[in-house]
Amino acid sequence: MSDDLVKTLADLKEKEALKIVEDRINAGEAALKVLNDARKAMEIVGKRFANGEYFIPELVYSGEIMKGITNILRPKLAHAAEFKRVGKVVLGTVAGDIHDLGLNIVDFMLDVNGFEVYNLGTDVPPQKFVDKIRETGAPIVGLSGMLTLAIDSMKETVQLIKAAGLRDEVKIMIGGIPSVDDNVRKYVGADGFGRDAMAAIAMAKEWTGGKK
Repeated sequence: MSDDLVKTLADLKEKEALKIVEDRINAGEAALKVLNDARKAMEIVGKRFANGEYFIPELVYSGEIMKGITNILRPKLAHAAEFKRVGKVVLGTVAGDIHDLGLNIVDFMLDVNGFEVYNLGTDVPPQKFVDKIRETGAPIVGLSGMLTLAIDSMKETVQLIKAAGLRDEVKIMIGGIPSVDDNVRKYVGADGFGRDAMAAIAMAKEWTGGKK
């Protein structure tokens, strides 16, 4: 039934997916195992989105199905001591930019892949990133932006993180800007860049010792 859930959820069949989850839980299967299968399905959804097979409506719909699944599993997971997040990520759209579509997609994909995400929202001043890194101890920071001016805001944010003595404690990824490339990454002072959510997931997994 493991493969059934992965395929059914990846194909966005809501009623069938929820029934499979309920049947597996009622049969006494561990909620964590069911959740891991659901995450595998969401990885497939993310790849289909990156490949142009799925679009924003499909991604949003998959998120709604996933919410339904987690609602079923949450009471069981609350008692599962082995349920642990794989890492922490501070995420936000940098100062001067209010675009959040890409930001929220990355937030969502990181979450379903097991990361604890601290989404600071849009137009985030550099100091707010610094404060959140200190508060959470998150080892990964994601800086998002769509406007060209966001590049300088990203650079200023990285500089303040460095001035705060935190640069060696975090890995920083940037994304969202259509022109993002390795030259932009070097200018900003980031460790990596991604053109889509799946690239962000791959980097986060690599930086936390997980598989790409």
